[in-house]
Amino acid sequence: MTTQSSDLSNQQDIGQYKITTEPYYQPQADEIELYTAAYMSRLPIMIKGPTGCGKSRFIEHMAWKLGKPLITVACNEDMTASDLVGRYLLDANGTRWLDGPLTVAARIGAICYLDEIVEARQDTTVVIHPLTDHRRQLPLDKKGELLDAHPDFQLVISYNPGYQSLMKDLKQSTKQRFTGLDFDYPNSKTEISIVENEGKTDKDTATKLVKVAQSARNLKGHGLDEGISTRLLVYAATLINNGIEAKAACRMALVRPITDDEDIRSTLDHSIDSIFG
Repeated sequence: MTTQSSDLSNQQDIGQYKITTEPYYQPQADEIELYTAAYMSRLPIMIKGPTGCGKSRFIEHMAWKLGKPLITVACNEDMTASDLVGRYLLDANGTRWLDGPLTVAARIGAICYLDEIVEARQDTTVVIHPLTDHRRQLPLDKKGELLDAHPDFQLVISYNPGYQSLMKDLKQSTKQRFTGLDFDYPNSKTEISIVENEGKTDKDTATKLVKVAQSARNLKGHGLDEGISTRLLVYAATLINNGIEAKAACRMALVRPITDDEDIRSTLDHSIDSIFG
């Protein structure tokens, strides 16, 4: 059996990872300036914030703004180190090496975004450590290669601190390898603008949707684990834009996904009725 080396990074066009159209993003504070400064020195970044508050959109916007390719990995509990780094595959000619997304990013100088990093097993996340300090290297043990990261490579991770537990949290040895940005839901004016633009709806409808979200967010910790996200507001606006009655759209997009508790549902339904009249 023969062994062939076939790196995915050499087969794929870097252009496929480039974002060619500006992703719509409304700054909440000075996060664009802070991220840009961190990228200039290729510092790794950790972004923390609730579900659907714009973390992924922000990374897409920054990749577009900086003109850099972006490779995103949705982390999960079944993800192994090989899923990130790469593995040997069998084919008709023998075995060939296939780079994982982290390796591809390190080779071509992409921004590698590990979304919801705490969902991955801790024995998997340790593979990123050598890429986050002065070494900027990725050991490919199975291949016998020590990969020096491309000068443009940057590592970004994100997670929702609201879901932290003893079983699902990053080790301090991982956290202290990153700079950090805290995200939250946008202020009312910004969120209305986002919903209006992304949901293709009018300002009055966007304003009412944001009011519904704010009423739900006040219940966080009092029956709700998580408030209504900006993403769900865009879903509701989209349904309304497609001809669905506003209250029905809100119940479908804003209430049913976030809770099965009848009392909480009733409270939110009443809020919707009050706001939309």
